[in-house]
Amino acid sequence: MAAALPRRPPSTEGRAVRSLAQARIERALSRRARYRYVVPRVEREGRGWKVVSPNCSRNVDRSGGDIAIAWFVPLDGGHWLLHSRDHRAGCWRVEASGLTLEEALQRVCEDPLRVFWP
Repeated sequence: MAAALPRRPPSTEGRAVRSLAQARIERALSRRARYRYVVPRVEREGRGWKVVSPNCSRNVDRSGGDIAIAWFVPLDGGHWLLHSRDHRAGCWRVEASGLTLEEALQRVCEDPLRVFWP
């Protein structure tokens, strides 16, 4: 009777990288310029991560409900695709491609034109 080969645990390679990205996004959001008194959350969205925040300005949701504001999608080579949410059209709009995660986070956190934080 042949000896059973030891079973390998399921791969966590992709999950570990995604978890690190989520943690980096969450940490960066605490340093943002706008609406520092609200607590946004980071959720899975396809291959990437979306930021959802209470709409305190009530510009998008008059009841102040949660709205999606940014979507970070990883690309090859450590680069990212950054989207903002077009609330009127109900879709994501590409803001930039080929950014590092740090560059994408800087755009979302500073947001002088209120593209992400309406």
